[in-house]
Amino acid sequence: MSASESSYTDVLEAVRGISPVLQGNASLAEERRWIAEENIELLEKAGVFRIAVPQRFGGLDLPVAQQAKILTEIARSCGSTSWTSMVWISTAWIASLYPDKAQEEVFSEGSVRISGGFTPSGTLVPTEGGYILNGTWRFNTGVRGAQWNVCAAILERPDGTHEELFPMVPIEDVEVGDDWDVFGAAGTGSATSTVKDVFVPAHRVVDTSVYDASTRDRWNADLPGRNYNLTSYILATCAPVYIGLAASALELFVKRLPGKGITYTSWAEQREHPYTQVQLAVAANKIASCEALEQTWLATIQDREDNGEKLTLEEKATIRGQVGYVVQTTKEAVETLYNISSASTIMRNTPFQRVFRDIAALSLHGLLTPVSSLEAQGRVMVGLEPGTDYI
Repeated sequence: MSASESSYTDVLEAVRGISPVLQGNASLAEERRWIAEENIELLEKAGVFRIAVPQRFGGLDLPVAQQAKILTEIARSCGSTSWTSMVWISTAWIASLYPDKAQEEVFSEGSVRISGGFTPSGTLVPTEGGYILNGTWRFNTGVRGAQWNVCAAILERPDGTHEELFPMVPIEDVEVGDDWDVFGAAGTGSATSTVKDVFVPAHRVVDTSVYDASTRDRWNADLPGRNYNLTSYILATCAPVYIGLAASALELFVKRLPGKGITYTSWAEQREHPYTQVQLAVAANKIASCEALEQTWLATIQDREDNGEKLTLEEKATIRGQVGYVVQTTKEAVETLYNISSASTIMRNTPFQRVFRDIAALSLHGLLTPVSSLEAQGRVMVGLEPGTDYI
């Protein structure tokens, strides 16, 4: 077993070992609208926040497929913890596309939590040595427990043209609001963040070349293996959360079946009813089909990058469409199980209802909503432009 495989196995087993704690803290995360500090500490100890950090800085530098598997495993225990971890991990990978000086600052401890987003609701004004940043960003997942934050902002040039840039700031420069009050994925703490008149040095700002990992002034600019297409990589790390949530729903449903009858009928055991059996199999096969589909895009992303090649337009559109299909299908699988569950499922102390609400909430994410994603894929299939820059 290679050192990379050994590190991956160690992290995966550690995550499985802390699963009961993550599950036990899920209701607390909803109540507080933020995941428990114990979860963060245990994931830190397990090495989760090192998996996308380059080995040069003490990280594990795992390939995207192994990152995905770890995120799925976390989601089987707590959707909010997995979604938050996904943001911290994927944005840490994005930091590896910044200039060397920024990487040295951000990765100084080998493990790091970075939040952020790509909606350009901030402004940058040039100043000596960098920029002055102002802005407000909604749905900033993980900002409450991050160490750094990536802020998308618009730079207006003297000639009236605009450029989208991505400054990264230490969390001390970020004000976090208290406006995250939602029915699903409540523990992600995806509050609104604000930055006021903060100086950002030039080395902590990248332009849109970050989308195809073609940023320069960095030691890893021409190394194959991890310079993934940004949107495809983000999609590939989001999808495991949905798959993990659906797998959790299936496990929770089956666990409750023995000894459970169908109220107001003569069926003393619901598991003996053919309709239950059929619907259970439908849900299981939907989840299995999503897991199989995931392997195709993970292989495509890694194969292209290992060979030092860029994804084609068709491949990028297909990945976005297929991830949208997985979001749709995993949600359907959970709904199928919910529809044959007993009324007691709606009790707050029943974990299934939280999974149901989490996947329903997360399926509305703008980048992942099935309709937009499938449209982009279909447009390219018929010879049109994708209709979005986010592929």
